[in-house]
Amino acid sequence: MNGDIVMLQILLSVVLLIPGSSTGSPGAIYTSTFSIVAMDTLTGEFGVAVASKVLDVGYIVPWGEQGTGAVATQAQTNAMFGPVGLEILRTGATADEVMENLLGSDPEREVRQLGIVDAEGNSASFTGSETMDWAGSITGPGYAIQGNILTGPEVIEEMETAFLGEEGSLGDRLLTALLAGDAAGGDSRGRQSAAMVVFRENGGYQGSSDLLIDIRVADSEDPLGDLQRIYSKWCMWFVFPVYIDAGSPETEYAILIMDDYLASDEVDAQTLNGLAWELAIRQLHPEKAVEIAMMAIEMEPEDANIMDTLAESYFALGDYEMAVEWERKALELDPENVFYNEQLIKFLESAEE
Repeated sequence: MNGDIVMLQILLSVVLLIPGSSTGSPGAIYTSTFSIVAMDTLTGEFGVAVASKVLDVGYIVPWGEQGTGAVATQAQTNAMFGPVGLEILRTGATADEVMENLLGSDPEREVRQLGIVDAEGNSASFTGSETMDWAGSITGPGYAIQGNILTGPEVIEEMETAFLGEEGSLGDRLLTALLAGDAAGGDSRGRQSAAMVVFRENGGYQGSSDLLIDIRVADSEDPLGDLQRIYSKWCMWFVFPVYIDAGSPETEYAILIMDDYLASDEVDAQTLNGLAWELAIRQLHPEKAVEIAMMAIEMEPEDANIMDTLAESYFALGDYEMAVEWERKALELDPENVFYNEQLIKFLESAEE
């Protein structure tokens, strides 16, 4: 017998023996929710976005792994469908094959709802006949959208339209879809939590993992508003540095992130400082780096770190005199700072050449 088939049978036996995988199990939560599971074929990223009238839906529904696929398990949730689904995907199984294997021997399949995207962008979604109305799904190349206890089919229909109409990054497209679903009525019981995860090879902080985006609003009166607000900041701090060096289309996405942030009401000195620094050290758009660093120094005029960033920005622009001037201002505030002294030497040497 094929080794992969044996492994699938073992994994599925484990799923069906897990406490909490059946409807009557203690602690089982019915996750009334709407979700989207998707892959970006241009960047290779996988992601899940979800919203619900349940506490911390992000703790329950979304699962994913870079290079493998993504899963959303909801309604009368069998949480083990997440990790076991990913394990089956690792064998090279398609989304349809994974769905068939997970549900084939599940005695409670008719209360499940499940969305899957595999490593090739194939998608599958299942809505059991006993899930609570309104419940249903839509699939297409690279995405699966599903929901239950919704106000109506317009929720997932508007999600699909928004997802396909957005031309930005996968995170942008997932958020746009989720907001569209909410605007169309969303969960008929109301709002409580929302989440988004996006997986990219070495996309985690300092390349420490593949988790590019991990935002979970656990309990809020406006979970999607909070998700959108945090996403804007998250992109500036964590996504921009990854995208800016990645080439097309990610570099274009990075510039859009910068422009969107600068046009927002969430601008603060430290985020501006970080943005200017990322541009300056790459000598990318140095005029913009100077402009952004000046915005930051106007907000916090006695911050030596921002002064150093402004000096680096002028250095990137080729204005070595202004670089020296601002580095000296930073050193007036922190004369023993080793890095600032090294920066000043670098700027002075360039000015003499």
